[in-house]
Amino acid sequence: MADSKPFNLTDAIRTYGSQLFGFIRSKVGLTEDAEDILQDVWYQYSSLANPEEIGSVSGWLYRVAKNRITDRFRKQKNVLLDDLVYESEEGELTLKDVLLSNDRDDIELFLFKEEFWNALQNALDELPENQRRVFILNELEDKTLQEIADEEGVPLKTVISRKGYAVRYLRRKLDHLYQDII
Repeated sequence: MADSKPFNLTDAIRTYGSQLFGFIRSKVGLTEDAEDILQDVWYQYSSLANPEEIGSVSGWLYRVAKNRITDRFRKQKNVLLDDLVYESEEGELTLKDVLLSNDRDDIELFLFKEEFWNALQNALDELPENQRRVFILNELEDKTLQEIADEEGVPLKTVISRKGYAVRYLRRKLDHLYQDII
């Protein structure tokens, strides 16, 4: 169904804003990401030379939102802990090896590890219980996602989803430490 009249930006926001935000939020998981995407959609709408030429404003807005969501997922790079490398005098070690080592000789490294583990624990404490449990069982206790699904009595996709939410949240919360490393 085409919209009956063209909308200016204010009308479009008033009419579609909350529903469009809900749609985006359901697709990206994090409120901050949804807000960024919604802002991009409104910016693109406000940049149109002739918005009255759009057959369906709602259809156009949702299509642009979907494209922005897709773009966001394409741009995200999943940096694995094993991909980060710390170069020492003995050769190369992965960051994971460094974080799990008991080496106390390098005071700067020791302080970084202490800060990292404290920040991780604080961020884990902020997660919902089911996400925290899946992350800890998989990443720290080396259980497979299938093993966790079997133990929890939930579908594998549910466990994957919980782990994904946890990882995205932890990445955002620990990003300042990652920036310090690089």
